[in-house]
Amino acid sequence: MQRYFLTAETQPVLGATFTLTGDSVHHWLKVMRAQPGDQAEFVTAAQAVVIGELVSAAGSAAQVKALKVTTPQVELPVPVVIACGVSKGDKTEQIVQRGTELGAAEFVFFDSQYAVAKWAPNKRERKLARLAKIAQSAAEQSHRTVVPTVSYQPNLTSLVTQVDYTAGVVAWEESAKQGESSQLVQTLRQLDDGQRLLAIFGPEGGLTTAEVTDLQAAGIQAAGLGPRIMRAETAPLYLLSAVSFWRELV
Repeated sequence: MQRYFLTAETQPVLGATFTLTGDSVHHWLKVMRAQPGDQAEFVTAAQAVVIGELVSAAGSAAQVKALKVTTPQVELPVPVVIACGVSKGDKTEQIVQRGTELGAAEFVFFDSQYAVAKWAPNKRERKLARLAKIAQSAAEQSHRTVVPTVSYQPNLTSLVTQVDYTAGVVAWEESAKQGESSQLVQTLRQLDDGQRLLAIFGPEGGLTTAEVTDLQAAGIQAAGLGPRIMRAETAPLYLLSAVSFWRELV
């Protein structure tokens, strides 16, 4: 069943009809070719899932009847903020799309010393808007009840001061080379449900020793992610999978 996110202003009442507008109408009616009587899932701002039935459609609006309301628990118990150095090509899009499917709560991209790619100031908002649409589409596809936010910070200093988190780790290949393998688990053990984990990853060229040292001075723990060196777009997905295994499957 298709899933769409409602705006905060739309608050369905069980048994009554509500108006659906925006991109969701276009996708449901034009792409999925919904007809009166067809059903879909609609997520409210309160993370409730409403089963709705199409009653009628006219132009860019549809009337939908709320049939049933559920509150499924599908989000990671520990919200994970994925912070990545800006990467070239479509790697940021891959991180957002697949990271959303794996449960990330938020994405932050930042500039760093070894970054090859740079986001020009006049193009930054457009890039963030595109990434936000990718996050919403991936959240709908994976039946999330939250759409991760996507933002930008100019450097690591602003990242650790402006982003809300309880504990943080930075994926550091030198830690992995030295055989460090317990810091991520130790950090996860200290977090209660609802407390936020900030996970920082460098761009293709990695982070400098000075950058990691500064992060450690700010309380961020350097962590190895196993003995293999992963690509910039792979490491965040590995960490999200590890968090899911630790908090949802064990």
